[in-house]
Amino acid sequence: MEKQTPNIWPALAELAPMYQETAQVLAERIKLLRAQPPDPGNRHVLARRLAMLEAMRREARELSVLTARYYERGYFRNAKYTV
Repeated sequence: MEKQTPNIWPALAELAPMYQETAQVLAERIKLLRAQPPDPGNRHVLARRLAMLEAMRREARELSVLTARYYERGYFRNAKYTV
């Protein structure tokens, strides 16, 4: 009798909501940072931080779509995430 190992990895579709949630948290943080009064001394630091957070949010949204639709027939995957 063949022994089966349990699948401990979540299915890709199960990861999609986690990426969506992460993207939402990042969007809220970006909104808070943009609402802060400008500080001329930290302008460049804030700009770099916002750029990094926006890149992270964009990737989280892209990965959410990719993981949700990965197994759909005819879905054209983002070339950025293909090997």
